[in-house]
Amino acid sequence: MKDLGNKPAKKPGNVPKEAAARPPAQVAKVSIGPEDAGQRLDNFLFRKLKGVPKTRIYRICRDGEVRVNSKRIEPSYRLVEGDEVRIPPVRVAERPDKAPVKVTKPLLDRVIYRDDSLLIIDKPAGMAVHGGSGVSQGVIEQLRVELPEARFLELAHRLDRETSGVLVLALKRSALVELHRMLREGETRKCYLTLAVGHWRDQVRNVRLALKKYVTGDGERRVSAQEDGQAAHTIFRLLGHYPGFSLLEAELKTGRTHQIRVHLASLKHPIAGDDKYGDFELNKRLKSQGLKRMFLHSASLEFKHPLTGKPLKLEAPLPDDLQGFLNSIK
Repeated sequence: MKDLGNKPAKKPGNVPKEAAARPPAQVAKVSIGPEDAGQRLDNFLFRKLKGVPKTRIYRICRDGEVRVNSKRIEPSYRLVEGDEVRIPPVRVAERPDKAPVKVTKPLLDRVIYRDDSLLIIDKPAGMAVHGGSGVSQGVIEQLRVELPEARFLELAHRLDRETSGVLVLALKRSALVELHRMLREGETRKCYLTLAVGHWRDQVRNVRLALKKYVTGDGERRVSAQEDGQAAHTIFRLLGHYPGFSLLEAELKTGRTHQIRVHLASLKHPIAGDDKYGDFELNKRLKSQGLKRMFLHSASLEFKHPLTGKPLKLEAPLPDDLQGFLNSIK
């Protein structure tokens, strides 16, 4: 018979690790360097106190627990180099350990331009710009491993996972803030190469179709052309015709999500290989012919250096897989 007696009591000192008392957190005083200057206080705290709800962060600001130079301050205050920020002890929710970032193909081998405030690379297709939504790591996570000495490293803009080409990152917050302003106010010239299905007739065509985001029944985020959407403007220039396709240069005058893809799909000229807005049956045939992904490449970016004002023109050549497909259908 099984022994149904009482189990021995646990020893009083046997406390699970996760329940063990943690040492009390200490007040932190952070001196603001050039990499954080110009940032809003609330955004600075969101980054420093990852895992803490935003409502809690705003409350400790409101209650005067967060101070700048020993004074109460509004969350919208923009930090200045040399400021001292007092951060009170706040419990941060524990998060599971992330898998270590693997560097199989160094992104620093794909640098187009680099100085002390900018890092511009030729992003490979198939790599997300950042982790999340089922993606364990992206460009930003890998570069932070490859550049451990960088005190600041952030994306200036984004490219879809399948899109290759010019991608800009900032190594200084001041450069990032100015880049965002330039992109927002149209002070950059950003051009893509894309292969559209069908015979494109116009040598130059301005497309102005407002775009609106929505969520499908499966929970997937999409974009459609709708009058009540955000204004979007793309200039398409014809570069050449191929059997069943047209090679276009697409210049973005605004930077909406999936802008080129939705503009072309709305005009019945979807991008070859586009798995969201394209011709799905055609895409299957194209895979067997060598086109394994969407034919969209960030080819060039022109702008003035955000800190020096020096004119820059960065270019990334058409990748071998896309050039090879063009050669095969010529």
